[in-house]
Parts: sequence; C-alpha cells; structure tokens
Amino acid sequence: MTQILIVEDEDVIRTGLVYTIDWLSMGAVIEGTAATGSEGLRKIRELKPDIVITDIRMPVMNGLDMIRLAKEQGLSFIPILLTSYSDFGYARQAIELHVFEYIVKPVDDSKLSDVIKRAKIQLDRDRKYQSLSEADVSDTGRSMLILKTVSENPYINRCLKCIEKEYSLHPSIERLAAELKVSPSYLSRLFKKTTSLTFLDFLNRYRVQKAVELLSLQKYKVYEVALMSGFSEYKRFYEVFRSYTGIPPTGFVQKGCCMIKR
Repeated sequence: MTQILIVEDEDVIRTGLVYTIDWLSMGAVIEGTAATGSEGLRKIRELKPDIVITDIRMPVMNGLDMIRLAKEQGLSFIPILLTSYSDFGYARQAIELHVFEYIVKPVDDSKLSDVIKRAKIQLDRDRKYQSLSEADVSDTGRSMLILKTVSENPYINRCLKCIEKEYSLHPSIERLAAELKVSPSYLSRLFKKTTSLTFLDFLNRYRVQKAVELLSLQKYKVYEVALMSGFSEYKRFYEVFRSYTGIPPTGFVQKGCCMIKR
C-alpha cells in the first residue's frame, strides 16, 4: 500500500480529501494529516510517507519550505502540491525542489487519480534504482533477487478485498485469520505493518468514506446511511463519523466537505 500524508491548513479541504476520495481503489492509504507546515514536517519525519500532498500557502511554514527542510534532512518522498491559480508564481521554487505535480483546487478526482498512478510508477522506479545501486553488480543472482518485483502479500489482499466488499456487514480479523489459517495476532500485526492502521481503524475509515458518498447524494436519511455503511446503531455511527471527520454526519455536506470535482 502506498502511504500518503496530507498537509492542508483548511479543515474543510483536508477532511474532504481524506473522506471523499476512494484511496483504496488506488492502492493507497492516508497515513496521516497535518494542518501546518511545521506539523507536516514532524509527520514526515515520524511516518516516512511515500507521497506528501501539501498546500502551498499555510501559516508559519508554507508547503515549499516544509518540502525543502524535509529533503535537507534526507527524507525521501514524492511531493505533490495543492494550489490555486494565483500560486503559480511559486513554480520556479517547485521545480528546484523536484515537485512531482501541481493539483489545482478544487481537486478533480480523475486528475488526482492519474497523478497518484504516475507517482506510484515513479516510486517503483526509484526503489528499483536504489536496490540496483545497493546491489553488488558482480553478484548477478543477488541483483536479480533485489530487483525482482514483489507482489502484494496475499493475506493483506484478502483483508482489503473483504473490507471493500463486506464493509456494510461485520468483517473481522478473527474470521479472516481462520480462513487464511493464521493466528489473529499475526494477521493483525501484518495488517498494521503494511497499512499503518489497525484492521478496525481501516474498516471504520472506509465505512465513513462510503457514508460520505451516500450523504452527498442527498437521497437517504442519516439513519439509513448509518445502516448502509455498516453501523447497526446510529449513536455509534455518529461517534465514529465525528471522530474521524470532526463534523457530525448531519452537517457534513452542508459544510461543503465534498469539494471534489467529478
């Protein structure tokens, strides 16, 4: 899974990016978020994300300064900038920092999907190049082993497919472990190591994402959305939704969090 950090000072945009984009379909997971450049720099150091999507204009430390300081500290990631049309004066600095791409607000989800797809290709190339550089080129067998593309772990694939297809039911790590003939503790550790999230956290995030999609249609009552997204009790749905988005489900769409162009 490609791990992404989002750095954006506007709560509405930051929350919208996390919960209105189908990151799982891109083979990606939001590893963390930050509201300022300084917080973003700390999160880059702690989380070591593959991709950092950041606004340019933020108080205290802007996105370009954050990228520059992170790279000076030897931190490796693909930077993607969120920008408005008026920010293109920063283009020269962005080129110097090898920024991968600009995404103009409001975010177009097809554009974002294309950028992430290309960024993942670049990540794969960078990793292969690094492996080749570290390999002993005289040892052909070792080099081939290092350069061999490793497929995703089948245990994790099974877990993710289960979440994607059965999120409205009651999937559990215990049931999946029994199906895969491994211990629940082993599968839990493997899932956390691969996605940076526990199985339940990932499941709840995905459920909230689906709830956002349903709410944006404005066709269902909130309690209906709760049931359709896998919550049998409205109170639990309310608590989980608010804990992840910072906004109650009844006010999500009204606050304009669905700011993704489709």
